[in-house]
Amino acid sequence: MKNDLRTLYAVTRCLEIISEACRRLPDDLKARHPAIAWKQMAGAGNIYRHDYEDVAAQLVWDTLERALPLLREVVQFELTQTSGKS
Repeated sequence: MKNDLRTLYAVTRCLEIISEACRRLPDDLKARHPAIAWKQMAGAGNIYRHDYEDVAAQLVWDTLERALPLLREVVQFELTQTSGKS
């Protein structure tokens, strides 16, 4: 991925969307999952959008490897919790 610019740009765009979406989450949801770096996640979108010349492929790759697996677990948990409610 690090040498494929199209993939890098696509992944970076996805991270921008995730960043923006996390800004819109309720505070109580964020409080239930303190292991997620919500503030940093929200701030990362600004870097991806405005400081794109500073976005290194290694930083994007590290985000995919380290931050997203935990975020995915949280999303799956929350979806499971809300799917049982009517």
